[in-house]
Amino acid sequence: MSQFENVTVVKKANVYFGGQVTSRTVLFADGTKKTLGIMMPGEYEFGTDSNELMEILGGEMDVKLPGSEEWITVKEGDDFRVPAKSKFQLVVKEATDYCCSYY
Repeated sequence: MSQFENVTVVKKANVYFGGQVTSRTVLFADGTKKTLGIMMPGEYEFGTDSNELMEILGGEMDVKLPGSEEWITVKEGDDFRVPAKSKFQLVVKEATDYCCSYY
């Protein structure tokens, strides 16, 4: 899906790591939520309360998922899932456009 129809967008941005990672929250009529954002090159660790599906829309990064010692490379067209109540690490290699779905 390249666009979302009939949604509400929260005007205030989510800003992390001094502005190196930003996103906007998109709310759907059925109560689901997504964020659309950009990550600049760098190393980051995120925690999540909900299960997440992160889709990479552009760019490239390495990801270390919870419980794993391996880093995997994800790029445009790839996605990965993160379980609720966990942390994951990212090494962003180039400006990366993403969509995160919470479920």
